[in-house]
Amino acid sequence: MPSRLRLTVTGLATVAVLLGSAGCTGLDEASAAGISRDDLVSEMAVQLARVTGLTYTATYQLAGGTSATVTQAQKPARTAYVYPGGRLIEETTGTTRCTGDTALKCTRTDPAPATATPLSGSTLITPEAALALLNTASLDQDVEAGQHDTTIAGRHATCLDLKRVDGTPTAEFGVCVTNEGALGSFTATIAGQRFEQALTAYEEKVEPDAFALPASATVSDKRTR
Repeated sequence: MPSRLRLTVTGLATVAVLLGSAGCTGLDEASAAGISRDDLVSEMAVQLARVTGLTYTATYQLAGGTSATVTQAQKPARTAYVYPGGRLIEETTGTTRCTGDTALKCTRTDPAPATATPLSGSTLITPEAALALLNTASLDQDVEAGQHDTTIAGRHATCLDLKRVDGTPTAEFGVCVTNEGALGSFTATIAGQRFEQALTAYEEKVEPDAFALPASATVSDKRTR
């Protein structure tokens, strides 16, 4: 198990700084609402799990002022992550990992499970990675959970600030999920690195070339089938 890391979860304040506006409508602790902490975390996990069935394009602002894009489509299911220093495209026909921003060097391998860990070399947290953290936290009887609502990129979102979480790479993290089930924001420190992102734009559509590589990309195909 990774060592437990301590940090100050900035929650809504972080979202407000990144988005340039504060949208908190109130803090509602689990005990005050008459809902158990486990229920709060489990309900958010269920809400975020809906993201797998969505078609959308989401833009996030990351720590340091950089940005990243997550694009997902259905029939067939496929997801593209574009972030500073690389990109990842997950399709039923294979998984493509690229490094670089302009002169991309890519490797295509057999299809892999959805990314449930932080992307290598990036501070972009995928919805699947956030969901994995929530699912683990929902099993922890000692977790501390504070809930509040906010508006992110013009969409209502429910947020949780979690502390004393065991069995995850970070003992404390904050996460917001929109009503649609999209990841609204995430804050944590993992292995000494700060992860801080907030949704800045969301569209329920994808561009036709969202899953295509530029013609200048160098691709090594290592698929076995």
